[in-house]
Amino acid sequence: MSRKNSGFAADLAAGIDLTEDTAAPRRSSIASNVLTGRSNRLADLASGAIVSRTHELVDPAKCRMWAGHNRNYALLNEERCADLIESIKAQGRQEIPAIVRRLSGDDGFEFEVICGARRHWSISWLRSHNYPDFKFLVDVREMGDEEAFRLADIENRARDDLTDLERAKDYLRALTAYYDGRQKTMAERLKVSESWLTRYLDLARLPDGLTRAFANPQELGIRNAIALKALLKPEDRRERAFREAERLAAEREQTGKSMSVIEVIKALALAADPPKKSGSPKKSGKPETVASASGKPVLRIDGADRKGVRVTLLNKGGATRQEAEEAIRAVLDQHWPAI
Repeated sequence: MSRKNSGFAADLAAGIDLTEDTAAPRRSSIASNVLTGRSNRLADLASGAIVSRTHELVDPAKCRMWAGHNRNYALLNEERCADLIESIKAQGRQEIPAIVRRLSGDDGFEFEVICGARRHWSISWLRSHNYPDFKFLVDVREMGDEEAFRLADIENRARDDLTDLERAKDYLRALTAYYDGRQKTMAERLKVSESWLTRYLDLARLPDGLTRAFANPQELGIRNAIALKALLKPEDRRERAFREAERLAAEREQTGKSMSVIEVIKALALAADPPKKSGSPKKSGKPETVASASGKPVLRIDGADRKGVRVTLLNKGGATRQEAEEAIRAVLDQHWPAI
């Protein structure tokens, strides 16, 4: 070995200590760092700085809907879940986990679904339609009923696939179940205004005697609740509106034809406040609407003076031609008496 190489080897050997006394502290240092890191993570978990979630892939048949779920599971079908079904098929799996609670003492089910009814229905549908390998992805949590209600509300509040009526019914149930009927307390917990919450509660409180007029009450929104609530007072207007709702429901059942939400509301409002059927119009006053015996507007007398009578036929009011002819004949008899 040359003098140059010999000096390099000596310098290299001088920097290495092969005794056990120096090796032990290094191993101790590594173990200490591992334990310290683990301790720090546990501290972060305890403080909430890090949230640990347990995700599992389970058989949807082992999951049941929570009784307080804000979606009507019975209304779910292939059409309402079509977008989600296609997304799961395209991705090859369910991307966003449903939120569930673990059950104990229930032989039939292992989990209770807090949020994720559409995901549960879609996976169940796919498993029975040529995709048996799909599993239901769940996020397992521990929580009470009031917390579960607020969590479900936050997740679904901005979703268009949850109807106003479904959300309204859920709020009305929760008002008694969790907040002892105190609307202000509930609004504070949900971080919404009392007026916002009131509109939903008004929709949920609409009586069946009125909503039966609609072919699909799920189409009713909070804006419709304002007009419908006005029909419930005083008692005589309420009774007229209920009678019209019953008539519309019977007519729909007989003919199979349904009216739009706006058309039904107009019919109910007209029945609650029917126009006068007879009487001379005032020379200086509002026009008078003449209605048929069934309450449908036929014509409007816009004015009557020495020059004549101004009449507008309301051919879109729903009255028959025969009813229109009878109304015109009544106007003629009143303002053009026989000589």
